[in-house]
Amino acid sequence: MSSKPDSEKESRREDASQSSLQDEEYVKQALKGDQRAYQKLTEKYRRPLQYHVNKMVKESEQVEDLVQEAFIKAFNNLNSYNSSYAFSTWLYRITTNHTIDYLRKKKLKTTSIDKPIKTREGEMSFELPDDYAETDRQIIRKQRKKIITHAIENLPDKYRQVIEMRHIEELSYQEIADELDLPLGTVKAHIFRAREMLYKSLKDKKEKF
Repeated sequence: MSSKPDSEKESRREDASQSSLQDEEYVKQALKGDQRAYQKLTEKYRRPLQYHVNKMVKESEQVEDLVQEAFIKAFNNLNSYNSSYAFSTWLYRITTNHTIDYLRKKKLKTTSIDKPIKTREGEMSFELPDDYAETDRQIIRKQRKKIITHAIENLPDKYRQVIEMRHIEELSYQEIADELDLPLGTVKAHIFRAREMLYKSLKDKKEKF
């Protein structure tokens, strides 16, 4: 009986082990402030994560946004990573949870308030509150929007501009590149950096309260 399958399994285990050791080294360097380590991790996992998210979300540009945002979340919480587990497992879990949150929010936005929802107990309709009654939730939402708007306004001009074009004007990456006469890669890098700065700014504000 051939031992080839066993040797192939062993080889895959060795490759996975080497990859995990490499990740651990990148994480150590990143925690020391080495930007090249962040870049290495991003380059290594961007495409696999895009493929992973694309199985849940079909819009290609939204996939790229979600992966970028997942990287930012992971990098900003890198000190909470437990090296007892593979970095890839930790990163995939963050990305999956972030994508699920996006899908839940999207579903909430697209649910009709007029059309009844079918449940096991029958149909369920939404009862709209008094238009003039300001709930605590509405107040919190307005406050959050104000904080985010303020954070965007405080970004350096080149980052503020691309974030506003992407998330307020809802332009595609290519449309932003054409509008600003910039390479597509530069636009993506600016948006990534802008989101990173916003995440840090909003996280700092949250910790003060």
